[in-house]
This record gives sequence, structure tokens and C-alpha cells, in this order.
Amino acid sequence: MPKVGMEPIRRSALVEATIHEIGERGTLDVTVSQIARRAGMSSALAHHYFGSKEQIFVAAMRHILTLYGAEVRGALVMARTPRDRIEAIIRASFTPVQFRPEMVSAWLNFYVQAQKSLGARRLLHLYQRRLRSNLHHAFRQIAPEDEAVTLTRGVAAMIDGLYIRQALGEGGIAPGTAIQVLLHYVETSLRTGDAE
Repeated sequence: MPKVGMEPIRRSALVEATIHEIGERGTLDVTVSQIARRAGMSSALAHHYFGSKEQIFVAAMRHILTLYGAEVRGALVMARTPRDRIEAIIRASFTPVQFRPEMVSAWLNFYVQAQKSLGARRLLHLYQRRLRSNLHHAFRQIAPEDEAVTLTRGVAAMIDGLYIRQALGEGGIAPGTAIQVLLHYVETSLRTGDAE
């Protein structure tokens, strides 16, 4: 007889194990058996809770996005000005939790998974829409609309680009440095816009 209340604990363990397996291997080429073993359970139990490897991957990405969303919301609570909001979003994107090697690897593989999985693609579009919406809301309060759109796209692309470079081991960057690079880009862009 199954223990009452174990399902959420086991599902969470499988999700964490998925993130760690992807991070350790740097690829989506992991098996349900490897994930289950890391979580301390059988692959049959993993299939029981999720049905397929794709569904485990989608659950892992949903978990990562939930953590990221909480980081952003927590940072935005303290923001008083549009510039504060932009900085809060940037800082939330590079917290120690989000920028751990296994999370960075999972993000990169999430982009790959989104090319072939409708569930992953939907989550990726949701993340991108929220990121752009949050950035655009702040930028349009301090810059003309066309500039706000350009800055929104630029910051979003730089965040994703720094994750990709980190995952590929090309010019890895510390979270604090990543934040400073993005803040410098924003301030320089806004100053240039003011000068025109």
C-alpha cells in the first residue's frame, strides 16, 4: 500500500534529479532509469508519476520557471522606480539559485527540448512573454516606445545569451559580472537615447 503524502515528495525528488542529471551530463540524453536512480526510486515509479521522459523534462522546466518567477516577484516588490524594476529583473535572472551550473545546463537544454516538444515550447513562450512584458513595462516609462521595445529585446537577448555562453563554457561569467554588464548596457543605452 502506498504511503499517504509520498507522491508530492517523490515527484519533487524526480524533478530535482532530472535537473541534476541534465546538468551533470550537459544533455537531454538521460534515461528515466538514470533520473529515477538519482532520486532513489525505480524507473517504474517515475513512469507512474510522469508517464514519459518528456513529461519529466517539462515538469523540471516548470519547476525552474516557478523558482525564477518567485525570484522576479520577490525582487520587484522592493523596486520603487522603473530603473529599479529593470535592475530587479536582471538581478533575479542571475541569482545563485538560477545561475548554478545544473540550472544553466537545464535552461540550455530546455531551448533544445522546446524545438520538439509542444509542452516545453509553451513553457518557453510563457517565460519569454513574461520577461519581455516585465521589462517593457519598466522601459516604456522612461523611454520612447520604439526605444523601449529595442531595449526590452536587447536585455532579454543578453540574459539568454549569457546563459548560453555559460552553458557552453565559452567565456563563463560570474553572476555579479553578468549583472554589471547588463546594467551598463541599460544605462549606456538610456544615456544615448537622452542625448538624441
